[in-house]
Amino acid sequence: MNKLGVVMDPIESISPEKDTTLALMLEAQKRGFEIEYFTPQDLFIKQHNPMALSTNIKVMDDNNYWFKAQRSKREINLAELDLILMRQDPPMNNDYLYVTYVLELAQILGVKVLNDPTEVRSANEKLFALHFPQCMPETLISANIEELNNFITEQKKVIIKPLWAMGGSDIFMLTPNDPNLNIILENSTQKGMTPIMAQEYIPEAQNGDKRIILFDGKPVPQALLRVPKKGETRANIAAGGTTQGAQLNDRDLWLCDQVGSELSKRGLYFVGLDVIGDYITEINVTSPTCIRQIDREFGVNLAAQFFDGISIF
Repeated sequence: MNKLGVVMDPIESISPEKDTTLALMLEAQKRGFEIEYFTPQDLFIKQHNPMALSTNIKVMDDNNYWFKAQRSKREINLAELDLILMRQDPPMNNDYLYVTYVLELAQILGVKVLNDPTEVRSANEKLFALHFPQCMPETLISANIEELNNFITEQKKVIIKPLWAMGGSDIFMLTPNDPNLNIILENSTQKGMTPIMAQEYIPEAQNGDKRIILFDGKPVPQALLRVPKKGETRANIAAGGTTQGAQLNDRDLWLCDQVGSELSKRGLYFVGLDVIGDYITEINVTSPTCIRQIDREFGVNLAAQFFDGISIF
């Protein structure tokens, strides 16, 4: 029996009806995998070996009762596993970096880790898109408040966001005449000490933010459009956005073609592109989501597609 390890934030805290990691575990279990679950805090290194305090679990597609421990937590060597899914949510802080180092050791010992922890560490979800400037809107990364002010003056309307967060947190739309402009920039940059991302506002944002899923660099034809609620800039589901199914258009396919081979080469197997209008705004590599919503919209099974594409199986 193949053994799957899943490192994720506490499973008891997820929303099972929309949780992508649960969907992946349900499909793995259907395929006969034994599932070992551990949180980032359960990982450690002992006598040079990557280890975890792990719980063997059974998962259920039940919004009230979605997992059951099959045995008590025990110490395992990650080398016992055939595949590890790295599904910890950002922020990409020092604790997150530590997890990538532990999983990197497991990878050296022959365990397949998705996504590749070395590449997750180097592919910041905001900054990695800069490798593909032809796919991006006008962008400035800076901690300098004067530079940011100048950029906002040039672009007329700008979205700013932190480089390490997720779920739409600390995102602002700013214009040169915003009465709170300077205080927002001061707070966002920690008074000029912390770089942030500023991007030109894309008018199509009012129609929604498209989440496109790629497996091994190849796009899934079905996507999820996240539409902001009235009066809200952010379309993130966590910020109250609503969702609807969307098919990929020619521009979406072109964007995927621009990034796909590089993602595959880096071992970034499961990636979520955020696309607004004609542009990629983020490349999500840590724990991409939305496959359960896409499944419901289109009657597909993206978790099955995920496992079908893994070469070692």
